[in-house]
Amino acid sequence: MKLLPDPDAPIAETIDFDQVDDDPADHVGPLRRCLVTREHLPRESMLRFVVGPGDALVFDVAATLPGRGLWLSARRDVIEMASKRGVFSKAARKRLITPERLAERVEHVLENRIVELLGLARRAGAAVGGFEKVKERLGAGQCVLLVAASDGSESEQARVRGHHAVPVVRPLPAQRLGAVFGRDRTVHVAIGPGKLAGMIEIEANKLAGVRTALIASTAESGQREPQPG
Repeated sequence: MKLLPDPDAPIAETIDFDQVDDDPADHVGPLRRCLVTREHLPRESMLRFVVGPGDALVFDVAATLPGRGLWLSARRDVIEMASKRGVFSKAARKRLITPERLAERVEHVLENRIVELLGLARRAGAAVGGFEKVKERLGAGQCVLLVAASDGSESEQARVRGHHAVPVVRPLPAQRLGAVFGRDRTVHVAIGPGKLAGMIEIEANKLAGVRTALIASTAESGQREPQPG
């Protein structure tokens, strides 16, 4: 992990943190500059904040709210540094009201976002839960992402995946996954092809970076870079 630069260094007057930067050699698509690390990263992998009513800082989880975006890398240490050193206010060039325990708030919002996306996938028939249903989808080639319970057995997760090279994310405990499917607990979820699979993987990888314990994103065989849905 790279060391964080001095956040007290002046921010260039010409920087537009919502500008589109293209670097075809490294990434196809828009990049954004992190306020803390100063790195340019893929837009879909980052956290967007905006200035809301009353100059309150708002975490724009879906990156759709109006206004100039204030972007951070999806890392807990970056969020904490930005809050501690007033980086948001410096970038906005005015005093902003930053929520207390911002990293925990971001974590909570991302969890809710993943629950929402899983619910959409279930209602669309693109998500099924349970060992046998997941195995069936995998065998039929109808699973592009496995969502495993963060508190589930890794050996059991490996058994359900078998030889299938699909990415795995572990964003939520079994009880919360189960609630999406109307059950007490769900340990295995298969997501079929489509936009929602990409969105769930992206949000799960963001969540991994802002957690104290990194449990959501796993370097499994067949893992791919998160892509916009």
